[in-house]
Amino acid sequence: MPFLKFTALRLGFVAVFFVICYSLGLGAIFSVIAAAIMAWCVTYLFFRSLRNEAASTLQRRFRDGAPPVRTASELRDADAEDSLDPNTPVNSDRRRP
Repeated sequence: MPFLKFTALRLGFVAVFFVICYSLGLGAIFSVIAAAIMAWCVTYLFFRSLRNEAASTLQRRFRDGAPPVRTASELRDADAEDSLDPNTPVNSDRRRP
């Protein structure tokens, strides 16, 4: 969740800075570039703790040997699939009643 918060915060700053730059007559392309740079600077300077939390979340998620993140419904589906006999024929073309 910290990654999503940090991403939303940065995108919000990009939008605000884009509107400001565009209204100052900087042009669309230069406004996007300037807004991205300014948003990066602001989040880098003033939101260190949130940035570090987001980075540690990503590090835990993508390190070697990390368990896959699964929802409760995915776990129930996996248990149901594991309980089936592999020799049972499956007719996926029929409709359910």
